[in-house]
Amino acid sequence: MMRGIKLIRMIVILSVSLLFGCSDKSVDQAEFPPEKTAAAEVNGTEYPMEKGNYQWVRKKGLETESVKTDHASPNQMAVQLKPIPVKPDQKVKVKIEDDPVMKVYLWNETGKEKEIKLEDDQITVPADKGTYIYEVLAEWKNGEISYTFVAEVQ
Repeated sequence: MMRGIKLIRMIVILSVSLLFGCSDKSVDQAEFPPEKTAAAEVNGTEYPMEKGNYQWVRKKGLETESVKTDHASPNQMAVQLKPIPVKPDQKVKVKIEDDPVMKVYLWNETGKEKEIKLEDDQITVPADKGTYIYEVLAEWKNGEISYTFVAEVQ
């Protein structure tokens, strides 16, 4: 009788271990970290924004998976980016997939200068001619991505 109980207990433990130990890859085919499209739109033309730092977290069964990157800062990235031509005081619409919470920052050569007001997903570029570096920090429930674009007021 005791041997029978031990055998049943062992079968139960093995069955539970197999259930939790094996993952079904077909259940979670979602890309991780997810790719989100991001663009700055000026006069109906979309200009892709450059992706910088990002971090994502997701639950996988009993485990938590996370990814965090370290990327060049927006002012360093700006050197490689082609500026978007804009007119003084022109509106630029920020379009990012899956409707994240967004904050926009103006950068200069040395770092982050100030937060820029975002209204209806749009910013207004300065009236003064020059080149302006913008970082858009997009936050979703499980992660965030920093995007950069450069506007040249002509």
